[in-house]
Amino acid sequence: MAQLDPTKIKVQSNALPVWETEVTFQEMMAERLRAAPWLILSAAIHVALGVALWILIPPEVKKETAKKVEMQTQEVEEVVEPPPPPPPETKPEEVTDDVVVTETAVSENTEQAFDNVSENTSKESAFDSNQWNSAVGLGGGAGGKYGGRGGGGKGKGGGKSYAAAIDAGLRWLKDHQDEDGKWDCDGFMKHDDASSEVCDGPGNAVHDVGVTGLALLAFLGDGSTMRSGPYKDTIKKGVIWLKEQQQENGLFGTNASHDFIYDHAIAAYAMCEAFGLSNYQLLKPTAQKGINYLESHRNPYSVWRYQPRDNDNDTSVTGWAIMAYESGEFFGLTINTEALKLCAQWLDQVSDPTGLHGYTKQGEVSSRKPGDHATRFPTEKGHAMTAVGLFCRFFMSQDPKEKPVMKAAADLILSRPPIWDTKAGTIDHYYWYYATYALFQTGGRHWTEWQKKLETAVVKNQHMDKTKKNLYGSWDPTCAWGDDGGRVYSTAILVLTLEAYYRYSRLVR
Repeated sequence: MAQLDPTKIKVQSNALPVWETEVTFQEMMAERLRAAPWLILSAAIHVALGVALWILIPPEVKKETAKKVEMQTQEVEEVVEPPPPPPPETKPEEVTDDVVVTETAVSENTEQAFDNVSENTSKESAFDSNQWNSAVGLGGGAGGKYGGRGGGGKGKGGGKSYAAAIDAGLRWLKDHQDEDGKWDCDGFMKHDDASSEVCDGPGNAVHDVGVTGLALLAFLGDGSTMRSGPYKDTIKKGVIWLKEQQQENGLFGTNASHDFIYDHAIAAYAMCEAFGLSNYQLLKPTAQKGINYLESHRNPYSVWRYQPRDNDNDTSVTGWAIMAYESGEFFGLTINTEALKLCAQWLDQVSDPTGLHGYTKQGEVSSRKPGDHATRFPTEKGHAMTAVGLFCRFFMSQDPKEKPVMKAAADLILSRPPIWDTKAGTIDHYYWYYATYALFQTGGRHWTEWQKKLETAVVKNQHMDKTKKNLYGSWDPTCAWGDDGGRVYSTAILVLTLEAYYRYSRLVR
């Protein structure tokens, strides 16, 4: 095969030689220089935008600095927060000055001022939630200790029989209230219908303040206040009258009777509830002055009895004072907290491992008046002082798991259930009231067994014969202290007794 000599091949082309078409370095530089103004302009624009962004958006470092400043401010606020105010002095005469409330004086036309309370601003308690109930469970919305009021006519607790008994009792009290607002201890029957049998059972006229306070507590316990509820006008009238009975030193009523402090303590207790549950600020000075008087009456470094600061003490008067103090504190009044500590010490001092709480000393049972009072109402038929002590322990936040004496006291009370027997002298409405509240707080078998006896003794002995319309809804004052308080006392305190299901929430879980 013939071989091809590449050197002898000739290719013809019309293209220019490479060295003639290749762009030289000088030509490239010239081209770049011609475009230079536009590059400079673009760079300038980018620089300007960068500067603008730097000005508008703060650097990250400054954010951190701002946070540090804010944290320092919060720390300063915590440091300068004022400490809680110290408790009032324990000496009564010194405490009175400490607890003076500076508030706008109540108008002389108090009734008109109360009538002007706006229904639109109605509120059951100064507190929101559950706590003096539901004041705090109240039917209207207070919370805590006062957890679930408004049960009487609504069938809460105890069933229909209890609801009917409470409703009838409250109506009797309403129908026997004077126009000026008080309940007349010895003259209440002036309101009776002349066409029917007139009520008997007058009490002692010196206790109008006390029975008025009890009646108000009964209406408040069912859920009505000065602002709302079926008995708001009844409460309003009673509160106005009580307020008008208060002296400059805070005492409700006078010291005419040897046991006047009972009346004052009950009235102060009622005024604290009326103020707190109605959230009516014009009552605050009145309620505070009532607490102030109690403090001025209390024995130095101890508790209460009949005369102010005479170093005589007893569990009965002290029980009402404790409830007034606890109520006042709950609703924001100023109290001497040291006094409550002394009350707790007193209860420990007068009680023993059997659970028995003494009257003026350990082992001493309830008091009786001179004469045949102790014969007609034997003290061994009940344990009134033990009931007072046990309920007050619960209200002062003591726990049976930590205080064995409370369980022993409950056992002792249960051994003396309520029995309506006029011949045996077992009727003691005062004992039944405190015992019912104490055992409701205890709960369990103590409560279930007690409340069965309570229905037989209390509910079934209420006057419910509609043909005797003057007596209908009331209870006969055939009890240990019926001669003093009369039919108004017995009816008010037994209505309160039946309200134990919902007047206060259970305080220990």
